[in-house]
Order: sequence, then structure tokens, then C-alpha cells
Amino acid sequence: MDLGLRGRTAVVTGASRGIGAAVCELLEAEGARVIGISRTGGVDVTHPDSPAEIAARAGQIDILVNNAGTSELKPLDDLEDSDWRAQWALNVDAPRRLMQAFAPAMAGRGWGRIVNVTSSSAKRPSQTNAAYSVSKAAQLSLSRVYADAYAARGVLINAVAPGPVEGPLWLAPGGLADQLAARRKVSREEALAGQAGKVPLGRFAQPQEIAAVIVFLCSEQASTVTGAAWSADGGSVPTIV
Repeated sequence: MDLGLRGRTAVVTGASRGIGAAVCELLEAEGARVIGISRTGGVDVTHPDSPAEIAARAGQIDILVNNAGTSELKPLDDLEDSDWRAQWALNVDAPRRLMQAFAPAMAGRGWGRIVNVTSSSAKRPSQTNAAYSVSKAAQLSLSRVYADAYAARGVLINAVAPGPVEGPLWLAPGGLADQLAARRKVSREEALAGQAGKVPLGRFAQPQEIAAVIVFLCSEQASTVTGAAWSADGGSVPTIV
């Protein structure tokens, strides 16, 4: 299947690892010019100047994938104002700023694709990190607001909501697997197995599996999909919406 992405310019945030790196790889395989954005690469998307920095690197942008994000295990009563602000800055303000900067030019050319990577926690409130869950739910609403505003002008905006993914967020030293193991006083392997057991599919997703959904939504083939919030969570959230 030709996804019609050859020659398009794509910006992917959170591109240095996990889902973001896999999205970059798939877009490049489809012939797109890809600009990967990450803090390790010198761009902090939570900074108000980030849209200008990205525009200077990319030039004309046809595709935007807002993927930057992080979380940790933190009980509700332990969350401080700084935790709530940090999650909002990363999951709401940063993608809003980038869409505000780049969607109008896409609309002026009559073609654009934006995908916001949220989480299954956005669809089902989570006590694991309420600041993350609430801000991801807001990101879903933000996606829909922009989708409604730009659909008639050829810019299709959607969200993808992964469940647990076998990537650095979970598997890196000190990541969610280690945090969960410490909280439950079990081994890392037991913690991962317990989390996988909550997924109807019975396993974590691979980054490439989530990337495939994202890249399809970036393509010509997804020409009637906008304002959607596609679950890619192995059935974790029990809803048909």
C-alpha cells in the first residue's frame, strides 16, 4: 500500500527513543523527510520558543506528530503543584503551541496531518499518576478542538492512545517497571508480567506497532479520518468509542 508520503516533511517530537524513534523510521521508509525533535537534540518542546526553533530546522511542515511525553508512578496525595504543571506543559501546552504555529500554514496549502500521541490513561482515569492521566485526557479534547477547526481546510488531526509499550518509559533503569516492582515488593519480571496480564492481548505493544497506526493516520490513505482518538492498547480500555 502506497501511503502517499513521499516528499512530505514531517516533524516528530520525542523522537530519540521508543515510539517516536519508530515513527521516524517508518516515515523515512515511506519517503518522507523527517525532522526528529528531542531534548537530547537541543529542543525542549515545553519552551515557548520551540515552534520557531522547529520551523527554522524544518521549513515547510506537512506532518506533525506530537509524541513527547513521560510519566512516573506517583500516588495522588504525593503530587505537588509542580507535577501538575509539568505534565500540563508537556502534554497540553506544547502540542497546542505547535499546532497553533503549523496548522494554519498546512490549511493554507490545503493539506496537513497532525497526530497527538496520548495514552490509554486519557480514556480511563488512572491512579498511577493522576497528573499524567488528566493532562492526557485534556490532550484528547485539544485534538478534537483543532480537528473540528481545520477539517474543512484539509488538515486532518487525530489522536492515538497506546497502552503499555515495551520501550524505555517502562524498561529503562529506574523506569516504570522498576518503580512498580519497588512499590509492590516484587521482582522486575513479576511487575512486568502483572502489567501485561491486565492487557486483553496479554502483552506489551512494540513501539513499531504503535508507530504503524500513527503513520497510517499521517497518510493519504486516512483521508476520511479526523477528530478520532484511536486506541492502540491491546484492548486495555473496555469501550467501543
